Amino acid sequence: MKLVILDRNGVINFDSEQFIKSPEEWRPIPGSLEAIAALHQAGFRVVVASNESGVGRGLFDMATLNSIHAKMHKLVAQAGGRIDAVFFCPHAADSKCACRKPKAGLLEDISARYHMDLKGVPAIGDSLRDLEAAAAAGARPILVRTGKGGKTLAANELPEGLRIFDDLAEAARTLIAETAA
Repeated sequence: MKLVILDRNGVINFDSEQFIKSPEEWRPIPGSLEAIAALHQAGFRVVVASNESGVGRGLFDMATLNSIHAKMHKLVAQAGGRIDAVFFCPHAADSKCACRKPKAGLLEDISARYHMDLKGVPAIGDSLRDLEAAAAAGARPILVRTGKGGKTLAANELPEGLRIFDDLAEAARTLIAETAA
């Protein structure tokens, strides 16, 4: 099974310092929906792993988060793709949970759900914590320059062997080409 793990905010949709608190605020980055569709059509299972501390902070509730994800699923489907699962950490940043990235808990849950080792599985994110979680879980961290990606790249504390792409569309094209070869 081919699997790819995507962060949500900054990779699939535009991020906000004030959080994405409603379906109306959730706007896809150009090309991201088509990239997910291309990955799906190339045989990848596409899974999202996202910190959603807005729930833990009381900025929005689970019903709203479900509505945001329903919009994302609908738009991806309209583009011809599918997101197989969404794993998220609803805890606030100061919680001591094991699921909040940069810890590997979300990715370990994905590994358990799909009964597979994540060694070499591409995990695409825009922040250092996404990359650290991927590395901690044995996945292959990939950075996109969208979202916080430019700022993350400038920080220069990046994992060994990190691959960098302009956006999800470029990363998807490369992953698809590599698995087809």
